[in-house]
Amino acid sequence: MDTSIIPERKDIPEEFTWDLRDIFPDDDAWGQELEKLGAMGDAVTAFAGTLGERPGRLLDWLKLLDEINVRLEKLVGYANCKSDQDTGNSVYQDMRSKAIACAVNLSGLSAFSTPEILAIPDEVLDRFYLECPVLEEYRRSLTSTRRMRAHTLSAEEERLLAAAGEMSKAPGDIVSALRNADLRFPDAVDSEGKRHPLSAGTYGPLMESDDRALRKSAFDNCYEVFGTFKNTIAATLDAQFKKLRFFSSARKYPATLAAALDRTEVPESVYLNLIEAVHQNLDKMYRYVALRKKLLGVEELHMYDVYTPVVKDAAVKISYDEAKKTVLEALSVMGEDYAALLQEGFSSRWIDVYENRGKRSGAYSSGSARPHPYVLLNHKDTLDSMFTIAHEMGHALHSWYSCHNQPVSTSDYVIFVAEVASTCNEILLMRHLLGKTADVKERAYLINHFLDQFKGTIYRQTMFAEFELEMGRMAEAGQALTADALCEKYLALNKLYFGPDMVSDEAIALEWARIPHFFYNYYVYQYATGFSAAAALAERILTLGEPAVKDYKRFLSGGCSTDPISLLKIAGVDMSTPEPVNAALKLFGELVEELENLNLN
Repeated sequence: MDTSIIPERKDIPEEFTWDLRDIFPDDDAWGQELEKLGAMGDAVTAFAGTLGERPGRLLDWLKLLDEINVRLEKLVGYANCKSDQDTGNSVYQDMRSKAIACAVNLSGLSAFSTPEILAIPDEVLDRFYLECPVLEEYRRSLTSTRRMRAHTLSAEEERLLAAAGEMSKAPGDIVSALRNADLRFPDAVDSEGKRHPLSAGTYGPLMESDDRALRKSAFDNCYEVFGTFKNTIAATLDAQFKKLRFFSSARKYPATLAAALDRTEVPESVYLNLIEAVHQNLDKMYRYVALRKKLLGVEELHMYDVYTPVVKDAAVKISYDEAKKTVLEALSVMGEDYAALLQEGFSSRWIDVYENRGKRSGAYSSGSARPHPYVLLNHKDTLDSMFTIAHEMGHALHSWYSCHNQPVSTSDYVIFVAEVASTCNEILLMRHLLGKTADVKERAYLINHFLDQFKGTIYRQTMFAEFELEMGRMAEAGQALTADALCEKYLALNKLYFGPDMVSDEAIALEWARIPHFFYNYYVYQYATGFSAAAALAERILTLGEPAVKDYKRFLSGGCSTDPISLLKIAGVDMSTPEPVNAALKLFGELVEELENLNLN
């Protein structure tokens, strides 16, 4: 397909769209399931006050909860995919709202269960396990629930917090609608006066162009529009952090960061140590920036020069079919079963491939694997898009392995490990491509791309994480997150992370307004920790072969059967120390040195 134009949804060939009939045959079937789930309230409330009576009663409740969760997963997943494929379609926006409302209602009706489970004395629960061995399947989830005893409220208070769940999604929903459906950008203009459509989906490829005038035009036009709406977006961020403060305070946490990380059993030290480790390695980033400036041959390096390849005439157009083939070749080291699942995903329409008007920007894997995962792309026939395929299919197959090897109660892995599988795929793909070429220019092009992955994932995401930490601290100090305050904080961090050889253009102070992840509740740091872990695991797989692959698949199949730090230890990496981050950035420094030494004349 021609990716230089943005078609309407109806004009995308069916083969490049996801087939949601595997979840529901049509919208009517979805509506019928919505009604059935909506009528389950009585079945849920019938268990209230009875969970500690006998082991069989507790088991029946946990099985009902599994059933509801699986059915809600499909209900919400279908509506989300429909909504994301065309964010301007009011029918699917309404479906999404109804699905979320149903989930929130059932969550509210189920709120009694956590206090009741917490109230069961330890010796009684131990007896339940002995009298009903099937309950062992739920030991991990029950233990996780009881671990949160200090942060769990009364049944009535829990019901109130659950009821607030739908309202609490408003900041993210509002800014998503603004970014994806309402914002319109002026065309970017290249050095010859030709106009190029500018959107959330085309911005990235335009910034990779070797036409500096086009990059500057895209950069200026993008942030001019975001600047027009900066106060609106700042207000939604302010509301987001007020929401996080409310919930963390209600659950008796000292701060929003503590509340977010405790949910996934990740020590706060991991977050703070990441920032500190990256600060200690900023010299390597500054060296990379200086090298980029030299290779581009510019007197000043600007923020619109950050993504264009430093090796000219090496970029090639990579069709979607070619990208799939290369990804399959690169990931063959993962074994026949992994490769077969990849092929099934490619051939059975798990993927929504190309951008259309109103489609959600970016890329993601649905996170569900019942009946199988779904992946959203906005493919642009670039090297970066090929890496996005590897990345999102890493997420997808992680979900598949977890859902097919764990009971429902422990099949949903936590976000701390979510980025490991995806990034490991990317690193294996890069190592595969580097191993296939001895050509100096091609090798330099690939090394530059690899360095950009390090820069974009460890350095950039850690900068985002530090900015998010600053926003949380500002909110907790009672300071309003105004556009001016956010711009000041963001620009200072941009200067710190890019160093003296980078011109931190005034417009880059608005970049926070373009980043959807700031509404994900301290999510972004996990890209950096995930990349660091993935670098170690990819090296282990390529060095040790089958034994390492076997360990890695145990990790993929682990779901949340233990805490995330322990899961990664199973795979062969210890994220409780800063060593993986330091090792990854040591490799970054070595790659910078290799690129410096390549003869590119």
